[in-house]
Amino acid sequence: MPGTNVRALEKGRELPADSLVFDLEDAVAPDSKLEARTRTVEALRAGGYGRREVLIRINSPGTPWSTDDIAAVASSGADGIVIPKVEDPASLTRIESALTAGGARTMPVWCMIETPLGVLRAEIIATSSRRLGGLIVGTSDLANNLHASHTRDRMPMLPSLGYCLLAARAAGVAILDGVHLDLDDVDGLSAACRQGAEMGFDGKTLIHPKQIAPANAAFSPSPEAVAWSRRIIEAHAEADRQGQGVVVIDGKLVENLHVADAHRLLALDKAIQAIATD
Repeated sequence: MPGTNVRALEKGRELPADSLVFDLEDAVAPDSKLEARTRTVEALRAGGYGRREVLIRINSPGTPWSTDDIAAVASSGADGIVIPKVEDPASLTRIESALTAGGARTMPVWCMIETPLGVLRAEIIATSSRRLGGLIVGTSDLANNLHASHTRDRMPMLPSLGYCLLAARAAGVAILDGVHLDLDDVDGLSAACRQGAEMGFDGKTLIHPKQIAPANAAFSPSPEAVAWSRRIIEAHAEADRQGQGVVVIDGKLVENLHVADAHRLLALDKAIQAIATD
Protein backbone atom coordinates (compact mmCIF):
# COMPACT_ATOMS: atom_id res chain seq x y z
CA MET A 1 0.00 0.00 0.00
CA PRO A 2 1.46 3.41 -0.96
CA GLY A 3 2.24 5.38 2.16
CA THR A 4 0.64 8.44 0.58
CA ASN A 5 -2.74 6.75 0.10
CA VAL A 6 -4.66 7.59 3.27
CA ARG A 7 -7.75 5.67 2.15
CA ALA A 8 -5.70 2.53 1.54
CA LEU A 9 -4.01 2.78 4.94
CA GLU A 10 -7.43 3.03 6.58
CA LYS A 11 -8.95 0.25 4.48
CA GLY A 12 -6.10 -2.05 5.55
CA ARG A 13 -7.73 -2.29 8.98
CA GLU A 14 -10.62 -4.24 7.42
CA LEU A 15 -8.94 -6.39 4.77
CA PRO A 16 -8.80 -10.21 5.20
CA ALA A 17 -5.03 -10.21 4.71
CA ASP A 18 -2.35 -11.77 6.92
CA SER A 19 0.12 -8.93 6.40
CA LEU A 20 0.13 -5.39 5.12
CA VAL A 21 3.17 -3.74 3.56
CA PHE A 22 3.15 0.04 3.71
CA ASP A 23 5.34 1.23 0.87
CA LEU A 24 7.76 4.14 0.88
CA GLU A 25 9.60 2.97 -2.25
CA ASP A 26 8.34 2.19 -5.77
CA ALA A 27 4.72 3.23 -5.22
CA VAL A 28 5.71 6.72 -4.04
CA ALA A 29 6.95 9.57 -6.24
CA PRO A 30 10.24 11.25 -5.19
CA ASP A 31 8.55 14.48 -4.16
CA SER A 32 6.11 12.57 -1.92
CA LYS A 33 8.63 10.49 0.05
CA LEU A 34 8.44 12.62 3.20
CA GLU A 35 4.64 12.65 3.10
CA ALA A 36 4.54 8.85 2.71
CA ARG A 37 6.88 8.34 5.65
CA THR A 38 4.86 10.66 7.89
CA ARG A 39 1.47 9.22 6.98
CA THR A 40 2.70 5.64 7.40
CA VAL A 41 4.05 6.25 10.89
CA GLU A 42 0.86 8.09 11.87
CA ALA A 43 -1.29 5.21 10.64
CA LEU A 44 0.74 2.67 12.60
CA ARG A 45 0.62 4.68 15.78
CA ALA A 46 -3.14 5.05 15.41
CA GLY A 47 -3.36 1.24 15.37
CA GLY A 48 -6.46 -0.77 14.66
CA TYR A 49 -4.85 -3.41 12.41
CA GLY A 50 -5.71 -6.31 14.71
CA ARG A 51 -3.78 -9.53 14.11
CA ARG A 52 -2.44 -8.30 10.77
CA GLU A 53 1.32 -8.11 10.58
CA VAL A 54 2.27 -4.62 9.41
CA LEU A 55 5.58 -4.15 7.60
CA ILE A 56 7.14 -1.04 6.08
CA ARG A 57 9.14 -1.18 2.86
CA ILE A 58 11.81 1.50 2.89
CA ASN A 59 13.72 3.03 0.01
CA SER A 60 16.84 1.22 -1.14
CA PRO A 61 20.04 1.75 0.86
CA GLY A 62 22.08 4.48 -0.78
CA THR A 63 19.08 6.56 -1.84
CA PRO A 64 18.57 10.01 -0.26
CA TRP A 65 15.65 8.73 1.82
CA SER A 66 16.81 5.42 3.24
CA THR A 67 18.55 6.68 6.41
CA ASP A 68 15.52 8.67 7.54
CA ASP A 69 13.23 5.81 6.53
CA ILE A 70 15.09 3.39 8.80
CA ALA A 71 14.99 5.81 11.73
CA ALA A 72 11.25 6.33 11.27
CA VAL A 73 10.53 2.61 11.02
CA ALA A 74 12.59 1.90 14.14
CA SER A 75 10.29 4.08 16.25
CA SER A 76 7.05 3.32 14.42
CA GLY A 77 5.98 0.15 16.20
CA ALA A 78 5.88 -1.78 12.91
CA ASP A 79 6.12 -5.58 12.98
CA GLY A 80 9.02 -5.54 10.55
CA ILE A 81 10.98 -3.69 7.91
CA VAL A 82 11.19 -4.68 4.24
CA ILE A 83 14.49 -3.98 2.46
CA PRO A 84 14.31 -3.78 -1.34
CA LYS A 85 16.91 -5.14 -3.74
CA VAL A 86 19.08 -6.91 -1.17
CA GLU A 87 22.24 -8.32 -2.76
CA ASP A 88 24.66 -8.89 0.11
CA PRO A 89 24.66 -9.44 3.89
CA ALA A 90 26.78 -6.33 4.51
CA SER A 91 23.95 -3.94 3.67
CA LEU A 92 21.63 -5.98 5.87
CA THR A 93 24.06 -5.73 8.77
CA ARG A 94 24.24 -1.94 8.43
CA ILE A 95 20.47 -1.64 8.47
CA GLU A 96 20.19 -3.86 11.54
CA SER A 97 22.73 -1.68 13.33
CA ALA A 98 20.72 1.41 12.46
CA LEU A 99 17.52 -0.23 13.73
CA THR A 100 19.22 -1.16 16.99
CA ALA A 101 20.49 2.39 17.40
CA GLY A 102 16.92 3.59 16.89
CA GLY A 103 15.59 1.34 19.65
CA ALA A 104 14.27 -1.51 17.45
CA ARG A 105 16.61 -4.19 18.76
CA THR A 106 14.50 -7.18 17.75
CA MET A 107 12.51 -5.90 14.76
CA PRO A 108 12.41 -8.59 12.04
CA VAL A 109 13.98 -7.74 8.69
CA TRP A 110 12.45 -8.96 5.43
CA CYS A 111 14.68 -9.04 2.36
CA MET A 112 13.40 -8.56 -1.16
CA ILE A 113 15.25 -10.67 -3.71
CA GLU A 114 14.70 -8.94 -7.05
CA THR A 115 18.00 -8.85 -8.92
CA PRO A 116 20.11 -11.60 -10.53
CA LEU A 117 22.86 -11.06 -7.96
CA GLY A 118 20.31 -11.20 -5.15
CA VAL A 119 19.05 -14.55 -6.42
CA LEU A 120 22.56 -15.99 -6.71
CA ARG A 121 23.28 -14.89 -3.14
CA ALA A 122 19.89 -15.87 -1.72
CA GLU A 123 21.37 -18.64 0.44
CA ILE A 124 23.98 -16.32 1.94
CA ILE A 125 21.38 -13.62 2.59
CA ALA A 126 18.87 -16.07 4.09
CA THR A 127 21.41 -17.40 6.60
CA SER A 128 23.12 -14.11 7.42
CA SER A 129 20.93 -12.84 10.24
CA ARG A 130 18.95 -14.19 13.19
CA ARG A 131 16.55 -11.28 12.72
CA LEU A 132 15.57 -12.31 9.22
CA GLY A 133 11.79 -12.58 9.03
CA GLY A 134 11.78 -13.96 5.53
CA LEU A 135 12.41 -13.45 1.83
CA ILE A 136 10.13 -11.78 -0.71
CA VAL A 137 10.77 -12.50 -4.37
CA GLY A 138 10.35 -9.27 -6.34
CA THR A 139 9.40 -10.83 -9.66
CA SER A 140 8.65 -7.55 -11.45
CA ASP A 141 12.13 -6.07 -11.09
CA LEU A 142 13.70 -9.50 -11.47
CA ALA A 143 11.95 -10.16 -14.79
CA ASN A 144 13.05 -6.76 -16.04
CA ASN A 145 16.66 -7.38 -15.01
CA LEU A 146 16.62 -10.82 -16.61
CA HIS A 147 15.02 -9.46 -19.81
CA ALA A 148 12.40 -12.16 -19.20
CA SER A 149 8.75 -12.17 -20.24
CA HIS A 150 5.74 -12.38 -17.93
CA THR A 151 4.13 -15.54 -19.26
CA ARG A 152 1.01 -17.29 -17.96
CA ASP A 153 2.98 -20.37 -16.85
CA ARG A 154 5.82 -18.22 -15.44
CA MET A 155 8.38 -20.58 -16.91
CA PRO A 156 11.01 -17.80 -17.26
CA MET A 157 10.82 -17.18 -13.50
CA LEU A 158 10.80 -20.75 -12.22
CA PRO A 159 14.59 -21.20 -11.88
CA SER A 160 14.85 -18.05 -9.75
CA LEU A 161 11.74 -18.85 -7.73
CA GLY A 162 12.97 -22.37 -7.07
CA TYR A 163 16.43 -21.26 -5.98
CA CYS A 164 15.05 -18.64 -3.59
CA LEU A 165 12.64 -21.22 -2.18
CA LEU A 166 15.51 -23.64 -1.54
CA ALA A 167 17.47 -20.89 0.22
CA ALA A 168 14.54 -19.98 2.48
CA ARG A 169 13.78 -23.57 3.42
CA ALA A 170 17.46 -24.30 4.12
CA ALA A 171 17.55 -21.28 6.43
CA GLY A 172 14.20 -22.07 8.03
CA VAL A 173 12.59 -18.72 7.16
CA ALA A 174 9.36 -17.78 5.41
CA ILE A 175 9.24 -16.86 1.73
CA LEU A 176 6.60 -14.99 -0.27
CA ASP A 177 5.96 -15.23 -4.01
CA GLY A 178 5.97 -12.14 -6.22
CA VAL A 179 3.06 -9.98 -7.39
CA HIS A 180 0.67 -10.50 -10.30
CA LEU A 181 0.54 -7.24 -12.22
CA ASP A 182 -2.63 -7.65 -14.32
CA LEU A 183 -5.49 -6.67 -12.01
CA ASP A 184 -8.14 -7.82 -14.50
CA ASP A 185 -6.61 -11.27 -15.03
CA VAL A 186 -8.36 -13.17 -12.26
CA ASP A 187 -7.74 -16.57 -13.85
CA GLY A 188 -4.06 -15.83 -14.29
CA LEU A 189 -3.76 -14.66 -10.69
CA SER A 190 -5.50 -17.78 -9.40
CA ALA A 191 -3.20 -20.00 -11.48
CA ALA A 192 -0.10 -18.17 -10.22
CA CYS A 193 -1.30 -18.50 -6.61
CA ARG A 194 -1.91 -22.24 -7.02
CA GLN A 195 1.49 -22.65 -8.64
CA GLY A 196 3.20 -20.78 -5.79
CA ALA A 197 1.38 -22.84 -3.17
CA GLU A 198 2.24 -26.08 -4.98
CA MET A 199 5.90 -25.07 -5.14
CA GLY A 200 5.93 -24.51 -1.38
CA PHE A 201 5.73 -20.73 -0.96
CA ASP A 202 4.15 -19.47 2.26
CA GLY A 203 2.09 -16.79 0.56
CA LYS A 204 1.91 -14.25 -2.24
CA THR A 205 2.43 -10.51 -2.30
CA LEU A 206 -0.53 -8.59 -3.71
CA ILE A 207 -1.10 -5.11 -5.11
CA HIS A 208 -4.88 -4.71 -4.82
CA PRO A 209 -7.56 -5.80 -2.33
CA LYS A 210 -9.47 -7.74 -5.00
CA GLN A 211 -6.49 -10.10 -5.27
CA ILE A 212 -6.80 -11.22 -1.65
CA ALA A 213 -9.58 -13.78 -2.07
CA PRO A 214 -7.85 -15.85 -4.79
CA ALA A 215 -4.61 -15.84 -2.79
CA ASN A 216 -6.34 -16.88 0.43
CA ALA A 217 -8.12 -19.67 -1.43
CA ALA A 218 -4.87 -21.03 -2.87
CA PHE A 219 -2.75 -20.82 0.26
CA SER A 220 -5.36 -21.89 2.82
CA PRO A 221 -5.73 -25.61 3.59
CA SER A 222 -8.92 -27.02 2.06
CA PRO A 223 -11.51 -28.73 4.31
CA GLU A 224 -10.52 -32.00 2.65
CA ALA A 225 -6.84 -31.45 3.45
CA VAL A 226 -7.68 -30.60 7.06
CA ALA A 227 -9.80 -33.73 7.44
CA TRP A 228 -7.09 -35.89 5.85
CA SER A 229 -4.47 -34.43 8.18
CA ARG A 230 -6.55 -35.32 11.20
CA ARG A 231 -6.97 -38.87 9.90
CA ILE A 232 -3.23 -39.19 9.41
CA ILE A 233 -2.43 -37.98 12.91
CA GLU A 234 -5.03 -40.20 14.58
CA ALA A 235 -4.17 -43.33 12.56
CA HIS A 236 -0.43 -42.90 13.05
CA ALA A 237 -0.89 -42.38 16.80
CA GLU A 238 -2.89 -45.58 17.01
CA ALA A 239 -0.24 -47.47 15.01
CA ASP A 240 2.45 -46.08 17.28
CA ARG A 241 0.59 -47.32 20.35
CA GLN A 242 0.63 -50.77 18.74
CA GLY A 243 4.34 -50.57 18.10
CA GLN A 244 4.07 -49.97 14.36
CA GLY A 245 6.20 -47.29 12.72
CA VAL A 246 4.07 -46.87 9.61
CA VAL A 247 0.42 -47.18 8.70
CA VAL A 248 -1.50 -47.46 5.42
CA ILE A 249 -4.59 -45.27 4.93
CA ASP A 250 -6.69 -45.66 1.78
CA GLY A 251 -3.75 -47.41 0.15
CA LYS A 252 -1.29 -44.64 1.02
CA LEU A 253 1.75 -45.21 3.19
CA VAL A 254 1.93 -42.78 6.12
CA GLU A 255 5.23 -42.14 7.91
CA ASN A 256 6.54 -39.66 10.47
CA LEU A 257 7.25 -37.04 7.80
CA HIS A 258 3.59 -37.09 6.71
CA VAL A 259 2.48 -36.68 10.32
CA ALA A 260 4.78 -33.71 10.81
CA ASP A 261 3.38 -32.04 7.70
CA ALA A 262 -0.16 -32.79 8.88
CA HIS A 263 0.55 -31.02 12.17
CA ARG A 264 1.97 -28.05 10.22
CA LEU A 265 -1.16 -27.86 8.08
CA LEU A 266 -3.49 -28.00 11.08
CA ALA A 267 -1.50 -25.27 12.82
CA LEU A 268 -1.80 -23.14 9.69
CA ASP A 269 -5.55 -23.74 9.53
CA LYS A 270 -5.90 -22.83 13.22
CA ALA A 271 -4.01 -19.57 12.68
CA ILE A 272 -6.18 -18.71 9.68
CA GLN A 273 -9.36 -19.37 11.64
CA ALA A 274 -8.10 -17.16 14.47
CA ILE A 275 -7.52 -14.29 12.06
CA ALA A 276 -10.94 -14.78 10.48
CA THR A 277 -12.60 -14.76 13.89
CA ASP A 278 -10.73 -11.61 14.89
